[in-house]
Amino acid sequence: MVNIKRYFIELGLQKVAIDEYLASKFWRAGYAGVDIIKTPLGVRIIIYAQRPGIIIGRRGQNLRVIQAVFEKLFRIENPQITVVEVPEPDLNARVVAFNIALALERGIHFRRAAYIALRRVMNAGAIGCEIVISGKLRTERARYEKLVAGKVYKSGEQSLELVDRAVAHVLLKPGVYGVQVLITKPGTPADYVEIIPPEEAREKLKALGIELPQAKETVEGGARAAG
Repeated sequence: MVNIKRYFIELGLQKVAIDEYLASKFWRAGYAGVDIIKTPLGVRIIIYAQRPGIIIGRRGQNLRVIQAVFEKLFRIENPQITVVEVPEPDLNARVVAFNIALALERGIHFRRAAYIALRRVMNAGAIGCEIVISGKLRTERARYEKLVAGKVYKSGEQSLELVDRAVAHVLLKPGVYGVQVLITKPGTPADYVEIIPPEEAREKLKALGIELPQAKETVEGGARAAG
């Protein structure tokens, strides 16, 4: 008898291992994530990236290497690999973090790279964004620089449903730089309160069978009670 709990734990660990392998190998391609779907014909692996051509390689050479790694290292039988372009790269925290790390590797100033990424994320429709770059930024002593725009949730239900978080590392001459990106994606947060006009509120209450007195009548009734 198959232990269901152990089966799903092993499945999750396998996905994490595959995700870390692809992220370390193809971070320059703007790797965004992976989905693993089991089918009757084998295992379908969908890889999301900002630049799929780098992962596919010339005439699919990289795909053949990845397929061999999946079969030998991860023991996946008949892996069917599909590489898909991520639909909204500026709203994917991992893609944004890898792009900042790539900019730092090219010699772009850390503050300039962070400001450009922050502006692109907010222009894409995000509710908020936080970028933290740490390392030996200007001196021999490590420090960090934080840029925040909009609203970024750190706790509660909305932090689990709306916030996308990713971390990237890049090795430069001064040492290792770390890039952390948090993006609050478009959506309705749990603390959202909508204020509607009084007439619209009356119509909604009336549809529910609730009648409210007019504002003038309420004021006159209160004056008579006071008198």
